[in-house]
Amino acid sequence: MDTDKKPMRADARRNYERLLEEAKHAFAAHGVEASLEEIARRAGVGIGTLYRHFPTREALIETVLREGFDTQAAVARELLDSPEPLNALKAWLTGMGEQSARYHGLPELMVDVLNDETSPLYASCHAMRDQVSQLVERAKAAGELRADVTVSEILVVLHALSWASEHLSGDNRLERLLDLVFAGLRAS
Repeated sequence: MDTDKKPMRADARRNYERLLEEAKHAFAAHGVEASLEEIARRAGVGIGTLYRHFPTREALIETVLREGFDTQAAVARELLDSPEPLNALKAWLTGMGEQSARYHGLPELMVDVLNDETSPLYASCHAMRDQVSQLVERAKAAGELRADVTVSEILVVLHALSWASEHLSGDNRLERLLDLVFAGLRAS
């Protein structure tokens, strides 16, 4: 939603909020490729109304995810004060990975978006990435993380693990995979 626009009328605001709520449900149930027509129908509006608010699928996904990304960026800032930098990075990755795994297909989309400056998700992803890069650098400076690891590699691994955790059974699937990967990421 563009903040330079006039405030929405009450009915337009209700439609917008219903569309977001239905999109969250649809993306959780059917993944990020859920039917936009079905989202509009369940929100009680026409597809044209959906496209007036969200001109592309990615614009809708970005709006649904923005609050979570902002929260994850704030968590990264808070974790910078942790006395254990590598554990702080792992804690952030666990939270972000759980968010990514919430919507089927999101991990693959996120990897693509990290390099696509034209995507509506690009700015949100990079704002969050800037915050987590400080966690990565802090863990490297403390000698706890391999010096040759980049934040881009960490994020791609995270999205791969989020995808993989969708295909495993049991509790704490993502945490288990992160433990395995972190064994190889520790500085020796």
